[in-house]
Amino acid sequence: MAPQKEYALPRQRSLLLPAVINPFVHDLKLTKADKIKCFLLGIILVPLRGIFLLLVLMVMWPISVMITFRQPLKGAVEPMTGWRRVMTFLGWLYFFGMGFRVVVKGKQASSVQAPILAVAPHSSFFDAIVCIEAGLPSTVSRSESLEAPIFGRFLRCVQPVLVSRKDPDSRRNTILEIERRAKSGGHWPQVLIFPEGTCTNRSCLITFKQGAFVPGVPVQPVLIRYPNKLVSMNSRSYTVVMKGQIVFLPPQIPTEIEKKCPFKFAKSVRAVMAESLGLPVTDHTYEDCRLMIAAGELTLPMEAGLVEFTKISRKLELKWDSVKKELESFANIACSCKGGRITIEEFSSFLKLPISPALQELFALFDRNGDGTIDFREYVIGVTVLCRPANNEEVIQTAFKLFDIDEDNCITQEEFSSLLRSALGVRDLEVHSLFKEIDADGSGHITYDEFCSFALTHPEYAKLFTTYLELQRYQGLQGEEPDFEASLSHCCTASHNHQEDSTSDKKDD
Repeated sequence: MAPQKEYALPRQRSLLLPAVINPFVHDLKLTKADKIKCFLLGIILVPLRGIFLLLVLMVMWPISVMITFRQPLKGAVEPMTGWRRVMTFLGWLYFFGMGFRVVVKGKQASSVQAPILAVAPHSSFFDAIVCIEAGLPSTVSRSESLEAPIFGRFLRCVQPVLVSRKDPDSRRNTILEIERRAKSGGHWPQVLIFPEGTCTNRSCLITFKQGAFVPGVPVQPVLIRYPNKLVSMNSRSYTVVMKGQIVFLPPQIPTEIEKKCPFKFAKSVRAVMAESLGLPVTDHTYEDCRLMIAAGELTLPMEAGLVEFTKISRKLELKWDSVKKELESFANIACSCKGGRITIEEFSSFLKLPISPALQELFALFDRNGDGTIDFREYVIGVTVLCRPANNEEVIQTAFKLFDIDEDNCITQEEFSSLLRSALGVRDLEVHSLFKEIDADGSGHITYDEFCSFALTHPEYAKLFTTYLELQRYQGLQGEEPDFEASLSHCCTASHNHQEDSTSDKKDD
């Protein structure tokens, strides 16, 4: 019986596609009747609601000025008392004027029982209504938001924990301030946090930031539901009534392990909230939004930048800058194709090699879902897990010796062409451009340093080489005559084992 062929990379379940591919886009399609309804209601309701909201703001503004007069934002800040009921009522009137009718379920815990409220999913600026229903707890906000006319003054009333983009120590200071308030024993009001850190389309719960879970105190999960499909990210919908539901779940008390590991506590709370909402979870995060913007700047479809950054960064030990650099490399290959996906034709064109069995095998290893294309997520995984481990010194030395037929420590174009013609069926014209790219000094021959330098910056070739050797070894096991000496196949086997070891070390979530 012929041996079963094995891929060099086992498919890990945790690196398969997420349940929701793009949680950051709300694809809303309105019927003609919906558009007419929005137009007619807008003509009637916008002026009426605008007048009512203006009247409410005229009352809220002087009161907020009196509340925050001479109140410091930083330093020895003490909680302000005696005004929250008035501002809560005015805030409720404001949302009532916008047409909100909210049903509250569950019981809100006290600041002693649960110093932190974790609210999700976060999908719209309308989510601020949770602050009203929760009695105006403190929030986490950008310092720039305080400069906004009128609303900046309202924000100061809740004494937010401020985050500054200009301060390099802002992240550490923010966490310390959250921890100080959370461990005040009820002296401070609760701190309300949207742990997702950005808006989504409510189709899933993305990665929770750890700031709410670092203090290691009980956290009360708060769910938001909008039956109205028009209430979405930055939406401005005009309907008679916008219904919402706020659900206070029982406080989640961290275990001793979770107190030491905020990441585990965050995952535990998210799992409870996802189960109650009936939604899946994904490992997308705000960094995916940044990659979407970067993809758009590189003329790729914006969704091409989505990789589930939390999972990819943890399992493959990649930082955002590294993933951004890989996105630029991916764009160089995919910019000519539609949809931001690489076909085997673009792949072979990038490598300056024809489509051969070895190249088809390598492409299949990249193409994790088998759809005949490579998206950016598959590209990052392939380059990191497949190509870079194969790009070791032993493989590079073996490949150089293979090309250096006369063993004079340099590769001529004739030697280079001869091997590629016999191994991969490359025509002389195609070989010439690849040879010139490797021959950095234009001397007409490739030294080991030039060969090694090119290999280190183009790990795909190393994996293509070991994949070819793997095919030769496989043919040999089937009784076919391989093109290379059997003694060379140990190189591929070593690389194969190295990849399996490095992959198994990265445990599934």
